[in-house]
Amino acid sequence: MNNTLPPNTGYVAAAYLVFLFILLIYIVIMAIRAARVERELAELLTQSQQRAAGNSESSSQ
Repeated sequence: MNNTLPPNTGYVAAAYLVFLFILLIYIVIMAIRAARVERELAELLTQSQQRAAGNSESSSQ
């Protein structure tokens, strides 16, 4: 039985490394976008709470 690796093993390993690198970049980009959306959502929530507090103060006068 022949225990040597096929001659294209280096290309397969390189292809896997490129795929993992691209996947890692994609995950980082999605994490950055998710953080931005979460920050904007928190800002909108704060603004809506301030408006609600302002409306309740003006309606109680």
